[in-house]
Amino acid sequence: MLKVGKLDSELLKKIVFDKITFRRDEVITRPGIGEDCAVIDYGDYECVLSTDPITASIEDIGRLAVHISCNDIASNGVEPVGLLLAVLLPEGTTEEQIENMMDQAGKASEELGVEIVGGHTEITRAVNQPVMISTAIGRGPAGGSQDGKDMRPGDLILVTKKIGLEGTGIIATEKDVSGILTDEEAEEARAMLDQVSVVKEGIIAGRIGTHGMHDVTEGGILGAVWEMCRVSGMGATVDRAEIPVSGITVKLCKAFDLDFMRLISSGCMLIVCEREKFAEMKETMEQAGIALTCIGQVEEEEAGIRFEDGTQIEPPASDEIYKAVD
Repeated sequence: MLKVGKLDSELLKKIVFDKITFRRDEVITRPGIGEDCAVIDYGDYECVLSTDPITASIEDIGRLAVHISCNDIASNGVEPVGLLLAVLLPEGTTEEQIENMMDQAGKASEELGVEIVGGHTEITRAVNQPVMISTAIGRGPAGGSQDGKDMRPGDLILVTKKIGLEGTGIIATEKDVSGILTDEEAEEARAMLDQVSVVKEGIIAGRIGTHGMHDVTEGGILGAVWEMCRVSGMGATVDRAEIPVSGITVKLCKAFDLDFMRLISSGCMLIVCEREKFAEMKETMEQAGIALTCIGQVEEEEAGIRFEDGTQIEPPASDEIYKAVD
């Protein structure tokens, strides 16, 4: 029996990616470990696409469905322009519940300037809670997509905001945390879901130029670092003391026995850039109100993917969120 959550990387390659054998010349970026988006050649432009489901949250499913896929598009340094939503709902779903989901999705898409251009909605016995799958579409100039394959030894590994934003917000929304957090802390934790978009920082970083970006989703910050190294064939050193995390996230993770470095973290973008661009990147981000922290650097592949003390960072497994939210 497989665990709840994303398939682990080796299994994903073996039973999914290795079965996809047909190729077209127009496809620039294909499915792969750590690849957030597909990229297709459209002459003077590149079409960037990404799809994701929301399965761990019910209360904020409409809002998260919009942000999660648009974040992936932004990880290519491209602005998302359109969105398709497939909504699968269990028997017993009410009109009011559907209206609330779509109200969330509509407001989130308006905030981002992304149009919901189509999709599908149905009641089905195949699910026991709402599932929303979003596919985002972006457009950028030919050759302009940011690519983790460009990572080089000595590049800096940066992260925006704080890790664990999405996971913290989901737990505080879906679970009773009154015995863990104060009322003020619980309100702050739930408000972290207002920070899950990384579109702004993705576009800023894309303009400055990166050697790849990765939206930090399932598997947390360590999973994102591991996946980027897998894409590039590089190693990395991560300074765990530099990883930015809220005390509220730490408090919740301790109560639920979770590793906050492996917790779903939409809202923070992992950025790899040349050392010479760090000052400009940090200043530009801060001018936009976005915190940016250097947490490590890229190494030769032989160095492995490790913490500063030499401890190896393992591949991502099932996200910690599923230990707290059934």
